[in-house]
Amino acid sequence: MQASRMPEVTLSLPAALGALVIILLIGAAVVYFGLSAGIGGQQLTEPTAEGTATVTATLTLTPTETLPPTPIPTETPLPPIDYVVRSGDTCGGIAVFFGVSVQSIVILNNLPSSCIISEGQQLKVPYPTPTPAPPPTDIPNAATQTAQACEKISYTVQANDTLSSIALNYNVPQDAIKFYNGLSTDNVFVGVPIIIPLCERFATPGPTPTATLPPPYQAPNLLLPADGAAFTLANDVVTLQWASIGTLRDNEAYQITIEDVTSGQGLRITDYVTDTKYIVPTSFRPNDNLAHVIRWWITTVRQNGVDDQGQPIYNSAGALSEKRVFTWVGVAVEGTPSP
Repeated sequence: MQASRMPEVTLSLPAALGALVIILLIGAAVVYFGLSAGIGGQQLTEPTAEGTATVTATLTLTPTETLPPTPIPTETPLPPIDYVVRSGDTCGGIAVFFGVSVQSIVILNNLPSSCIISEGQQLKVPYPTPTPAPPPTDIPNAATQTAQACEKISYTVQANDTLSSIALNYNVPQDAIKFYNGLSTDNVFVGVPIIIPLCERFATPGPTPTATLPPPYQAPNLLLPADGAAFTLANDVVTLQWASIGTLRDNEAYQITIEDVTSGQGLRITDYVTDTKYIVPTSFRPNDNLAHVIRWWITTVRQNGVDDQGQPIYNSAGALSEKRVFTWVGVAVEGTPSP
């Protein structure tokens, strides 16, 4: 006898897969809702998502370029003044005359602290430190306006000039020159330009007076060659030099006198120049091998007309300088013959 069989359900493969998917979806839904409802009375809280951090861009400032400070120009110091010590000079007297301290003279010339000097010694004297002028104001006062409107010229101090002689030549008060140049003393220095305020000239009533001649000039100070210098055949020419006595006028000149003391024949030269140097002509050089003694001196002269031949006539306008000598050998010294 044959037993009964269970009914069979035959599904195709796609249908079986679809049924499996449906069963899985149903199972997943049951699990999800079960967890949402809570397990053992505890409700599962869905975590809250943390906030997304906001990135704020930091603005970096470009550093401002710092310009270097403008350099303050420094004043170029003036070179020291050359001074030859005279008879009776002392360091204190020289310091007072130039408006400097004795200590500055001692340091500049490497002298002992007692500052011992001797006649004829060459000294270097520092220029005095100028007093700084007050700062300018925005609105100039009446005195400043007058000074700005004043007619002025520049004059360079010459050798032997003094503040009084400059003031006399320009007919301007000394105090006016000191005011316009910020001078605290009456001292002026060779080679330094100063301002001459022409607007401060003394008023002269009536017609313009005839210009008067300046007083006699001081003796020129001889510079080179040194007294007793020796020149040989190698020296084709000899140059004489002296310090200026001031600004010469158109009709003035230096008179140079040179004489050969050794020759005994009255060999002599007298010449006139407006410069402060003179080259001794080669024709004046001795013609033998003896060391001839040559003497020379300088003075200032002023032309006063001309003679019959049209040559200028000069009259003395100042004192004679000191007289110096030098020796000059004209030809090579013959050697002693061998026996």
